[in-house]
Amino acid sequence: MKKAIYPGSFDPVTFGHMDIITRASQIVDELVVGVLNNSSKNSLFSLEERVSMITEMTENMPNVTVASFDGLLVDFMKEIDATIIVRGLRAVTDFEYELQIAQANHVQNSDVETIFLTADLQYSYLSSTIVKEFASYGGDISNFVPACFIDRIYQKYETK
Repeated sequence: MKKAIYPGSFDPVTFGHMDIITRASQIVDELVVGVLNNSSKNSLFSLEERVSMITEMTENMPNVTVASFDGLLVDFMKEIDATIIVRGLRAVTDFEYELQIAQANHVQNSDVETIFLTADLQYSYLSSTIVKEFASYGGDISNFVPACFIDRIYQKYETK
């Protein structure tokens, strides 16, 4: 059984994230969306809110579960018995960073493999940072995130 994890902060989850989740779930037997609790980041949404949002978006995907973690990804992978990391790549600049992380994870645990999925062209520019930037000024984010999350995001900035 191929069990993979798609880790990230997902703050907030975007159409680009959902595209990677959907495509990865078709490749592996089980996909865990691992929501990182990164205490060094000032998150827009709480860990619980991010887990809830992704759970809501993946409820019709029977082989996808959502879990939160902190600490090293390779340690969490041992806990959940996963051996594959899924990462999305938007541009060449993403690859340089992601390759270093993949190699470091493989050094830590030689059973861990990383697979890279390239972003669908329509999402190649999209990041959670862009969503937050637009939302903070009341900009239109309907092309970036699922409709059910738009009001929740605006509420964080008290904008409409």
